[in-house]
Amino acid sequence: MKTLEDHLQEFYLQEGIPNGGVDSKYFSICFFGINLKLPNIAYRKKNIHIHDLQHVLNQCDTSWKGESYIAGWELATGIWRYPVFGLVSLWTMGYCLWKYPKSIYKGFKKGLNMSGIIDLKMKRQELLALDLETLQHKTTKTKQNKISLLHKLQFVMWAVTAMCIFILPFLLIVAGVYLLID
Repeated sequence: MKTLEDHLQEFYLQEGIPNGGVDSKYFSICFFGINLKLPNIAYRKKNIHIHDLQHVLNQCDTSWKGESYIAGWELATGIWRYPVFGLVSLWTMGYCLWKYPKSIYKGFKKGLNMSGIIDLKMKRQELLALDLETLQHKTTKTKQNKISLLHKLQFVMWAVTAMCIFILPFLLIVAGVYLLID
């Protein structure tokens, strides 16, 4: 029986991310064709396995299309209750909304009928000892909902919020430059 640890290691090998990047001081993201090197803070190192397991659970790669699907899925499962994760998901959704709106929406629809991995409140080793089928069972809600008008409005609300969070840093930079020039 393959454990989630096995699946995670295969995922890291396939995506070219040694040990999920937890041993690195920095991690990189390609943003508008620019490779940004960001500090790999302790909070990220401690919790990245949860995000990466969501990729495994949903069979998504780490391309922006895969990340957009996960962002939609995370928001639907309630990741916003965890401020750091929620902010990153909203930023990702805001960035990807123009290019991958269908992927975000598909992830959101699937997430409405699931619970987030983070909500299992399991210790890392306990979680990684599970098999994929058990994780699927633990995260799938027993009552499956069809997407309603309220869900669609909720998605639009998240999309507007995501765009605001994505654009805000740029507006602050422009305002700062304007104030310096003036």
